[in-house]
Amino acid sequence: MKYSTSKENYIKAIYHLQQEQDVVNTNALARVLETKPASVTDMLKKLKEQKLLQYQPYKGVKLTAEGKKLALLIIRKHRLWEYFLVSKLGFGWEEVHEIAEELEHISSKKLIDRLDDFLGNPRTDPHGDPIPDQHGKMPVVHQTRLLELPLNTPADVISVTNQSTEMLELLTHKNIGIGTKLEVKKHFSFDKSLELKIQDQPAFNISEQLAANIYVAYDATQQA
Repeated sequence: MKYSTSKENYIKAIYHLQQEQDVVNTNALARVLETKPASVTDMLKKLKEQKLLQYQPYKGVKLTAEGKKLALLIIRKHRLWEYFLVSKLGFGWEEVHEIAEELEHISSKKLIDRLDDFLGNPRTDPHGDPIPDQHGKMPVVHQTRLLELPLNTPADVISVTNQSTEMLELLTHKNIGIGTKLEVKKHFSFDKSLELKIQDQPAFNISEQLAANIYVAYDATQQA
């Protein structure tokens, strides 16, 4: 079944909010979608009729199995389009989110499956977020906060949580991207900043605020 762009945006927003809390508050949903609570209530009633979510006034909302399946399909399309835009069209990772927001509403399953195959079935998008497969299964990505990486331990950047344009521009300025190999050389107690070392570059500092948004993978067996 084909759903409107508005309905798909609601389903995706509820899915993301459910990653933080099992039952989603309607006021929180209104804030994310930048709309009035009354409008949210009207839409939730329609989505409930289509069996995409469970909803009781004043008790919040939760996706049904069918709603979760739809959400993962939308996320799959969004992240595949982001990967395509960066890897094949040369867009910067800070440029693609809004374009993918439009492309994710293309309904052709055949197109998306062929896009996935054309791209080599990537497991993560340009920001390191996992891409659901054609069956809606989300890959498990094991990651560690950069703030918790042991000193002098080689690691690969695998995801960033804050994907705002400003954040991604700052990371690009620091030559940090998905796949960047780095080490933490020192923690400074005064302001909680970190000294990082990237191969063939002088060591440099980043703030705790920036580091908190970076996740890495490393070989824990190398630790004593």
